[in-house]
Amino acid sequence: MMETLRLWFAPRRIAEEGETPDYRFSLANERTFLAWIRTALALIAGGFAVDQFLPALPRGIRTGLALALLAAGVLCALRAVNHWVRCERAMRRGEDLPVSRFPTLLSLAVGVVALAMVVVVLFGWQGR
Repeated sequence: MMETLRLWFAPRRIAEEGETPDYRFSLANERTFLAWIRTALALIAGGFAVDQFLPALPRGIRTGLALALLAAGVLCALRAVNHWVRCERAMRRGEDLPVSRFPTLLSLAVGVVALAMVVVVLFGWQGR
């Protein structure tokens, strides 16, 4: 784990491992990284939007939903770089690409927040 963390800040060291893969695979890995970063930014923006544009919700509920989205965005951004490094290393070493439960966990977290928002939108909030 620590070695992977060090590679976040020293990508040249990745190039020293194994053989250079077909550049198309490295570019696809980079596009996947960028997609994760866009997802992280959207989650962070959603967290701020919930906090700013739903003032009628009680502070605790609003803050909880916002923090859930913000935390998911932070985790998504960190996971993006970790996944990029792990995939790049695996390709250079000729290993299978790493698998992860993170997409499932992220989907469940976003789904829970979305269901809470559906309840708020459909039924409104009467507990003012």
